[in-house]
Amino acid sequence: MAKKTKASREKEKETEWQERVVQIRRVTKVVKGGKKLSFRAIVIVGNERGQVGVGVGKAADVIGAVKKGVADGKKHLVEVPLTKSDSIPHPTNGAGGGAKVMIRPAAPGTGVIAGGSVRTVLELAGVKNVLAKQLGSGNPLNNARAAANALSSLRTFADVAEERDVPIEKLYS
Repeated sequence: MAKKTKASREKEKETEWQERVVQIRRVTKVVKGGKKLSFRAIVIVGNERGQVGVGVGKAADVIGAVKKGVADGKKHLVEVPLTKSDSIPHPTNGAGGGAKVMIRPAAPGTGVIAGGSVRTVLELAGVKNVLAKQLGSGNPLNNARAAANALSSLRTFADVAEERDVPIEKLYS
C-alpha cells in the first residue's frame, strides 16, 4: 500500500512541474592529460500557476546535467502574481549579466509575444498575455535570469497596500 502512495506522489510531482531545456552546451576543460569533456544544461522549471525557476546543471553526461539543472531550478523559484486575464499586474524591467528584459502586460487574447528563453520563462510561469523585449545580450542564460528577475519584482495592489499599512480602497483614490 505504501508503494502505491509513493508512486502516485511521484506522478503528481511530475505532472505539476514542467521542465524545458533551453540550451545544452558541450564544454571542455584543458587538464594535464588532455581535454575533459562535460555538459552544461540550462533548464527552466515551472508549474504554469505562478511559479518559475531558472537552473543550470553541469555534468559529464547530458542526462545528469539536465537533472542537476531541474534541481537547481526548483531551488531558485520565483513567485509571479498573475491577474485575472492571465497577465502581469504592471510593466517591469529585469537584468541578468549583460542582458536586460522589458516585460509589459497585454490585453486578453494577445498571447505571449517574446523571444528565446524569455518566452519559455513566461510560458512556464503561467503568463498567457504579455509583451516582452530582450535588450542587450542574446545569451539564453542571462536572458532567462533577467526575465526571472523582472517577474520577481512584480507586486500586486494588495502587496503595496499591505506594505504601506493602507486599505486597498485608499490606493485607488
